[in-house]
Amino acid sequence: MRIAVPKEHTPLDQRVAMTPPSIKRLASDDIQFVVESGAGLGASFTDDEYREAGAEIVQDPRALFEGADVVTKINSPVKREDGTDEVELIPPGALFLAQMRPNEHEDVLKRLAERGVTSFSMELMPRTTLAQRMDCLSAFSTVAGYMAVIRGAEAASKFFPMLTTAAGTIPPANVFIIGAGVAGLQAIATARRLGAVVEGFDIRPETKEQVQSLGATFVEWEGASDDMQTEGGYAKEVSAEEEERERQLLSDHIAKSDVVVTTALVPGRPAPKLISEAMVKGMRPGSVIVDLAAETGGNCELTVKGEVVERHGVLILGQTDLAASLPVHGSLMYGRIVTVLLQHIMNDENKIVIDLDDEITTAIAVTHDGNVRYQQ
Repeated sequence: MRIAVPKEHTPLDQRVAMTPPSIKRLASDDIQFVVESGAGLGASFTDDEYREAGAEIVQDPRALFEGADVVTKINSPVKREDGTDEVELIPPGALFLAQMRPNEHEDVLKRLAERGVTSFSMELMPRTTLAQRMDCLSAFSTVAGYMAVIRGAEAASKFFPMLTTAAGTIPPANVFIIGAGVAGLQAIATARRLGAVVEGFDIRPETKEQVQSLGATFVEWEGASDDMQTEGGYAKEVSAEEEERERQLLSDHIAKSDVVVTTALVPGRPAPKLISEAMVKGMRPGSVIVDLAAETGGNCELTVKGEVVERHGVLILGQTDLAASLPVHGSLMYGRIVTVLLQHIMNDENKIVIDLDDEITTAIAVTHDGNVRYQQ
C-alpha cells in the first residue's frame, strides 16, 4: 500500500498530515509512504527526518500522487498557486483523508465522486468511545481554545495575574468564556493558568462541574434544561426567544470582562449571535473579544471573518487560523489520529477495507463508489 502525504497549500496552515513518528509506527514492507519535499518544514519536520522514518521524499506533485492508494491531508484538495489541481491528481479508486468541510465544498465532493475516489471527512468523526482516539475536531479545538486566550492576553492592555509590586497591587484580569466544549474548557484552563479571574457559561447544565473543576465560576442560566445537548455532545440550537434571554444574561458579565472568548457553534448552522453591538458598547475601552466562531459568521455581531477590528474601543479578533496556529503539536496529534484510523480500517493483510456497516466509516465517508454520500 502506498500512502501519499502532500504539502498543505491552504493559507496560514503550516501543519502536515503525517509526521515522522507516525510514519515510523506504520511503515513496513507492505506500507510505503511518499512525502512531498518540504511538507513538514512549517511544523519543524525536515525531509531527512521523514527519510529516517522510512518515507520516500519526492519533489514533483504528480509523482507524489501517482499510484497512491491513500492520500492524506489536513485540508480539502485545493488548486495550488501554480495551477496544479489536487483533485485531478488523486488516483481513481484511492482513499482520500482530510478535513473536507463538505457543506462548503460540494463541488469538490462531486468531482471526487466522479473520479471514483472514496473520501473521509475527518471532522465528521462520531463522538463515541471507539472513535475517541480519532477525533481531530477535539484535537484542534484544544489548540484553538489555548491560542484564543494567548492572543486575547497579547491584545489586552493589562496583566492577567494579580501582581504585588513596589508601585502597589495590580488586580487580576477578568476573563469570560462563552461555551464549555473542548475549546471553551481549554480556554478556561489556560486563562486560569495565566492567573485571571475566570467565568464560564454554557447552556448545557451538565458542563457546570467541568467549568468549576478548572477553577472558574459557572454562570447559570434559568432557561437551561437537561435536553440542551445533542447525541453528539454539542449544544442544541435554541429558539430566537431563548437566544434573546441568553443575551440578556450574558450582557452584565461581558460588560465587566477584560477579555471575552466565544466558542458557541452549532454543527452545520451559522453561529448564534450572542454579543450585540449594544453589548460591545457597554464594554470598557481596551477590552478584547476573541471570536472562535468567526468562520461560521461569529458569535459577535461586529466580528469580521479573518480580521482584527476595533469597534467602540473594543478589539474584536475574528482570526480563523487559531486551530492551525501550533503546527508542531497540531501535526503530531493529527498524525496519531490518521494512524489510528488507518489501523482501524486495515485488515490483517494491511489492505484498506471500506466497510459502510462500520459506525466510524459510515459516519465519515462523504464519497464512495461514485456517489456523494454526505447529506447536510
